[in-house]
Amino acid sequence: MNDTPTYLPESGDWSCAACGEKLTPGSVAVTYLQGGFTITLMTCQKCGLSLVPEHLAVGKMFEVEQLLEDK
Repeated sequence: MNDTPTYLPESGDWSCAACGEKLTPGSVAVTYLQGGFTITLMTCQKCGLSLVPEHLAVGKMFEVEQLLEDK
């Protein structure tokens, strides 16, 4: 059973803005302060850049940031 959170777009053919390679789902290590976890995002296998959906960046990640800073 895979408990890794997955954040993938519902549809679309996504390409890397830096090198033009097609993005594929991949594991990404996310760190903030001393905490870290792994999530699945659309990732460029060539250069390693990942697509972070807006709802994740301004929603979920912001919530986690606030929780960690409040401690």
